[in-house]
Amino acid sequence: MIRRAITISGIVQGVGFRPLTYRLACKLGLKGWIRNGDGGVVIEVEGEPSTLDSFLAELTSQPPPLARIDAVHWSNRPPRGDSGFLIEPSEADLASEIFISPDVATCDDCLAELFDPGDRRYRYPFLNCTNCGPRLTIITGAPYDRERTSMASFAMCPECRAEYEDPGDRRFHAQPTACPRCGPGLLLLDHQGQPIARADPLTQAVEALRRGRIGALKGLGGYHLACDAGDDHAVAELRSRKHRDEKPFAVMVASLEAVRELCEVSPEEAALLAAPRRPIVLLRRKPGARVADGVAPRNPWLGVMLPYTPLHHLLLRDLEGIPLVMTSGNRSDEPIAYEDQDARQRLTGIADFFLVHDRPIHLRCDDGVTRVVAGVELPIRRSRGDAPRPLALPVECRVPILALGGQLKATFALGRGHHAFLSHHIGDLDHYAAFRAFGEAIAHYERLFNLHAELLVHDLHPDYASTQYAREHRGSRPTIAVQHHHAHMASCMAVHGLVEPVIGVTFDGTGYGTDGGIWGGEFLIGDYRAFRRAAHLRPVAMPGGEQAVREPWRMAAAYLADAGEPLAMLSGPIPSPALATVERMIARSFHAPTTTSAGRLFDAVAALAGVRQRVSYEGQAAIELEWLASEVAPEGVYPFEIQSLATNPPAEALVLDLRPMIVEIAGEVRRGVAQAVIGRRFHSTVVEVIAQVCDRLRARTGLDAVVLSGGVFLNALLTEETTVRLAGDGFRVYRHRRVPPNDGGLSLGQLAVAAARVTTEGVADVPGDPGESR
Repeated sequence: MIRRAITISGIVQGVGFRPLTYRLACKLGLKGWIRNGDGGVVIEVEGEPSTLDSFLAELTSQPPPLARIDAVHWSNRPPRGDSGFLIEPSEADLASEIFISPDVATCDDCLAELFDPGDRRYRYPFLNCTNCGPRLTIITGAPYDRERTSMASFAMCPECRAEYEDPGDRRFHAQPTACPRCGPGLLLLDHQGQPIARADPLTQAVEALRRGRIGALKGLGGYHLACDAGDDHAVAELRSRKHRDEKPFAVMVASLEAVRELCEVSPEEAALLAAPRRPIVLLRRKPGARVADGVAPRNPWLGVMLPYTPLHHLLLRDLEGIPLVMTSGNRSDEPIAYEDQDARQRLTGIADFFLVHDRPIHLRCDDGVTRVVAGVELPIRRSRGDAPRPLALPVECRVPILALGGQLKATFALGRGHHAFLSHHIGDLDHYAAFRAFGEAIAHYERLFNLHAELLVHDLHPDYASTQYAREHRGSRPTIAVQHHHAHMASCMAVHGLVEPVIGVTFDGTGYGTDGGIWGGEFLIGDYRAFRRAAHLRPVAMPGGEQAVREPWRMAAAYLADAGEPLAMLSGPIPSPALATVERMIARSFHAPTTTSAGRLFDAVAALAGVRQRVSYEGQAAIELEWLASEVAPEGVYPFEIQSLATNPPAEALVLDLRPMIVEIAGEVRRGVAQAVIGRRFHSTVVEVIAQVCDRLRARTGLDAVVLSGGVFLNALLTEETTVRLAGDGFRVYRHRRVPPNDGGLSLGQLAVAAARVTTEGVADVPGDPGESR
């Protein structure tokens, strides 16, 4: 007989790890104990050596569904002759190292109970266990116990208490556990938020949805607005009331089989749909799919998700195959509503009824969004189901660090040791409500993880709201600024664990450069500690500043003017006075800052080809150009030039001159060449530009690792073809995984940069990127 002391760290608390260990030890006849410890669980177990080996192998290879094991350490101890195996009380102070599980979709065992007429939780909308249910959105403090969740006011009945205290039950220490006798309940409200006295709120809600009504449904992390996705009138009415002109809605359907009736589904996409985090997955829509055109206007893709709460499963079962629009409960661009009174105020006038419950949501959390590109996941929005699951950092945070992200698609990240706690998606900080939610979430995460940052990291842009937050909350703490595209590059490096210098191809809409300019089509050389700008697009005017983002024709005019082409070819879709005004702005450099943005280049070509002159949501013109280009075969590339203007070529940036391409495109437009052909050739040209620049930079530096980052690399056609081309040219190519390439991943990159710069001497002299104003 021998005894082993085992420490397992990671997400192993509050996920059923102790009862699973207990059952396994009893099955194998082992003696000892397990308890929650600092940063994980501590086990002491004794038995025959071969049995202990089997115990540890099975425990680490088949952990509970929500667990994530980061490290296992064990050592031998003298046997003590324990008489059995026990679950011992937790250590007193665990808040410093607890890892919290995300909210997780209803498990198969709970689903079986939900639809079993003989079960006491039959059709109960709030059943859960240690393997599923709410976590992040109900936790009010640490450590994770019922009294520190929004379930604290619901006292367990004797039956639930017995399950909660039984180590052999899958509800052992399941903090949100409840039943119809002791747990939350549903309530139906009318369009003014007043209670409707009906016997079964769920049945009444289903009937209303069948009649084409719009409902506000309280879920895990906030309210959804829902309607019949096949009802043209209901979908159009929802768009009108929500003030959301064309941006696609997400759709929820009952099962994977139902998804396949609407969309093409690959094995990789099916796995994402059914994953415990249940994200919205972008899928290619089948012709004739029974979904109203207004759900995703002129869009060959649908954002689809499966039910992830018992309430969703009941709704979809009772609707008997009707797919539901499930979109965030807000007016256009506002944060999702999650507090009951606020939801009733903000959604009155949009919703015909409210289906609510009395379990408070402590933290709002929107749905995650993702897609598959070339067989590999490409995240678009990391949120519910992922946050606050920690990401591994390749460089250690020697002090606690708070990275504040950017302005759009805001997230923040807390760093401690080799762990990055990346927040859920918060939204665009242009809105005061989102900025307030940003600050509230930071405070909540700091309390939850008992982490008070000693260093704040923000974007180089002086006017970002996240930069303002750093200024207002720094106190005596140092702050550093990280250049936008450096953070993009570092984010992709971090998710792949890279610590070597790389070539960073960072294409996005806009980012504040170290020279004070508007960057966005950048090739960087560097690592976490430092970078240099090795190549970039030729700067062009951005007439009207932000107005050019909403009206891509302005960028088309700027590129035409830069290439010496007449702007008159835009006079058809654009009124002559507006065109003349923009022409004067460009000529006089009046309210027309220059930019190297790749995102604005895609907008310009889309507008030039006649795809779209104005947009109703971010990236719409470029997205529609990609759809068209994806429908035709490759057909050559346009001409372009790579210019080196330096007397010291290895040190100076290359300039990518696309004026020859613009001249060719203008000629093709005049000759009536199809938009799809122009779009395809343009995408091929961008791939060729990237390949040639990377080849030159490899020749200069010897580097063969390339990371692709920035929101433009959400373009599936560009990402796939660039990856294939560079890999074929002998490069090691890294694209985003686990965090999105857009600004939702900035905070992770900022955190990695700051961690690499902190020295053992402290944080007082940590340098920011060039251009920082201190």
